[in-house]
Amino acid sequence: MKKIIFFLLALVATVAKAQNVSTVQPKIMVMPYVAEGVDIRQTIETDPNIRIVLSKIREAFDKRGFTTIDFETKLKAQSANNALSDNAQTNRRSMIIQSSGADIYVETEYIYTPSQAGNSVKVLMKACDVSTGGALASKDAFSGQFYTEDVGRLAGAAVEKVADEFLNVIQTKFDDIVENGRSISLDIKIDESSTHSLHEEMGESELVDQIEDWVADHAYKNNYHIQGSTEVEMIFDEIRIPLKDENGRNYNINQFDREVRQLFRKLGIKVSHVSKNNTLVITIK
Repeated sequence: MKKIIFFLLALVATVAKAQNVSTVQPKIMVMPYVAEGVDIRQTIETDPNIRIVLSKIREAFDKRGFTTIDFETKLKAQSANNALSDNAQTNRRSMIIQSSGADIYVETEYIYTPSQAGNSVKVLMKACDVSTGGALASKDAFSGQFYTEDVGRLAGAAVEKVADEFLNVIQTKFDDIVENGRSISLDIKIDESSTHSLHEEMGESELVDQIEDWVADHAYKNNYHIQGSTEVEMIFDEIRIPLKDENGRNYNINQFDREVRQLFRKLGIKVSHVSKNNTLVITIK
């Protein structure tokens, strides 16, 4: 009987401990969607309603206990730098994202539709991982039709309908990142003018084997997958990288890129590199 009581007490303590484990919530920045080549500041300045829509989304997120970062504050801080070149202005969006301190950004646009049956607003939201640019969740919200021209009120009604579901998906995806790391892709190619081959002998094994061994050692929790390889190309369609490095600092695809290049430097192989969103491309010269 004593053994049974002891077991039950231990079970209760374990359950209580599990329930007290706090979920790590992401920091979220809500920002307007802009087309390629369009300055994001111009979008804000020419459409005052977008600021209202962003505010309504932030309010909905804040009300549910999420930490949000004010996009307009970040935009103003960057705009204060009068030394921005034309190219920097074009890349203002990515500069704000990377310097925001957010874990996730939510790109937003709205469609206002006037009608005799009542006006409506449709809010489109897409959540992406700041580190990789990979999409995490998307949701379209419809306000319904009302006899009002108040875009903010209509947008608020739309967002309230889907906020819980949208944030639940974001939290689930972020929990997976915390537990299993971020997912990126790695594409290693041989340049047409190169004398190298992925199947050439490098010491005691072929180059392709050395690359896979290195990825196995550096992928978070040894989690990676090879889509395929030939003499001229090797594709890892998924490699998990950690949210933080061993010193607790943010870890992203740029740090992984640096470490990959260090591998090739040790092997005496020259490479070029480019990364976009969650894909890293290494070209062997």
